[in-house]
Amino acid sequence: MIITSLLDTDLYKFTMMQVVLHHFPSAEVEYAFRCRTPDIDLTPYIDEIRDEIRGLCALRFTPQELDYLRSWRFMKSDFIDFLELFHLNERHIEVTASPKHNGEIEIKITGPWLHTILFEVPVLAIVNEVYFRNTQTDPDYAEGRARAAEKIRLLGANADYSECRIADYGTRRRFSKRWHEEVVLMLKDTLRDQFAGTSNVFFAYKHGLTPLGTMAHEYLQACQALGPRLRDSQIYGFEMWAKEYRGDLGIALSDVYGMKAFLRDFDMYFCKLFDGARHDSGDPFEWGERLIRHYEDNRCDPKTKVMVFSDALDIPKVLQLYERFKGRTKLAFGVGTNLTNDLGYTPLQVVIKMVRCNGQPVAKLSDSPGKNMCDDKHYLAYLRQVFEIEQTVGEA
Repeated sequence: MIITSLLDTDLYKFTMMQVVLHHFPSAEVEYAFRCRTPDIDLTPYIDEIRDEIRGLCALRFTPQELDYLRSWRFMKSDFIDFLELFHLNERHIEVTASPKHNGEIEIKITGPWLHTILFEVPVLAIVNEVYFRNTQTDPDYAEGRARAAEKIRLLGANADYSECRIADYGTRRRFSKRWHEEVVLMLKDTLRDQFAGTSNVFFAYKHGLTPLGTMAHEYLQACQALGPRLRDSQIYGFEMWAKEYRGDLGIALSDVYGMKAFLRDFDMYFCKLFDGARHDSGDPFEWGERLIRHYEDNRCDPKTKVMVFSDALDIPKVLQLYERFKGRTKLAFGVGTNLTNDLGYTPLQVVIKMVRCNGQPVAKLSDSPGKNMCDDKHYLAYLRQVFEIEQTVGEA
């Protein structure tokens, strides 16, 4: 069984789930799966994927795991009480072959947001591991270790990089759970203070690491349907987040409507209220420069704020970003697939995205058009108009 603990997911799933419990407990959602890697036939593995999901749905949180979650200052007792009763329900997820008969599969998740939010990350990890254990029956772990060692060498190659810290963000697209854990332990043992922690709650729990994460795109997307007015949905999302966490978990996601729309809503109030922002699409160097100017224009010292970079990073790009922005702001780097799925094989670009909330289409219009995912072109056009996004942004 691939997933053996409900903690084997990203931290931001729990932080968002607590907001859902307290503010949107009746919200109904729909998620859809997509494999962006061309010419991948996943249909032979449908039964295996279903079996693994069935095992996932049999899991419960253990008393020890709940005690661990309870130890976080931002988790509230009623949420932990809810998790004590929680399990994923198989009736909310369906895995089928695409009716187009093109080798693609469809994974559809529907139901209450509160009861479906924890499906995404472990299901993606399942799809990856099932695929690779069938296509790479004798994995080249020696090659993977050599590549990981080279990444570690690059980070330690220059004394000027001693303050450059990276985190593991690679759960959803990892080669396998076993390899993910080996990489995490290698980083912990060799990078020491340069390893900031992991987004994976299970490995943080098991190995005494710092769990990292705040919010994901689905949260701000859902606010398109849950807020009072579409144009104010981003502002509404930030305000509800601050209402829940009162200063904790203060990293805002910047690319649900693109950087221009983000900065328009992220006014002096939010600049001072939030600890920083996360980059996840578009040119990271341009994003960083614009954010620094925005802080300065809003009478905030950029040196007191955090810029989190998390978009398709590898170590050379991390070091380039570090050299550009060190001393100008606080920096954090979340490296995903390049850490946990780099053994010499082409990783799968698989995603599960929220596409509806309360029956209404929801979407993001990021600065990387290939990341957008919505099945309603009319809604995308309306969203562009409402947020004054002039360029035509295609669907992924």
